[in-house]
Amino acid sequence: MKRIVTGAHYGLRDWLAQRVTAVIMTIFVLCLAGTLLVSPLPDYPAWKSLLGNQWMRIAFFLFLIGLFWHAWIGIRNILMDYVHATGIRLALQIGVIVSLLFYTVWSAEILWALGSA
Repeated sequence: MKRIVTGAHYGLRDWLAQRVTAVIMTIFVLCLAGTLLVSPLPDYPAWKSLLGNQWMRIAFFLFLIGLFWHAWIGIRNILMDYVHATGIRLALQIGVIVSLLFYTVWSAEILWALGSA
């Protein structure tokens, strides 16, 4: 019997990507929580000071990239499972991609503006 394989073969790669991004996000949140427990940041200047560190901006940005990638995989899988009309699914996927790219650029702009101003 010959097995016919169809689809884009995202399975293992996307499963692994979601696990890796979840680990990255968890590590960042635990580190941030530890930082806030040791030294609470009560106001905007304190947050600005924390984000003045280049390593913190990079870590925060990597967290956000992981979050957006994690979200993309989840939303894409939901759309593939539940939106059967190809045109509508494609339009929704393009909308999600554009939104997530916009959020990525906007996040970088915010983080680097906070750190440099």
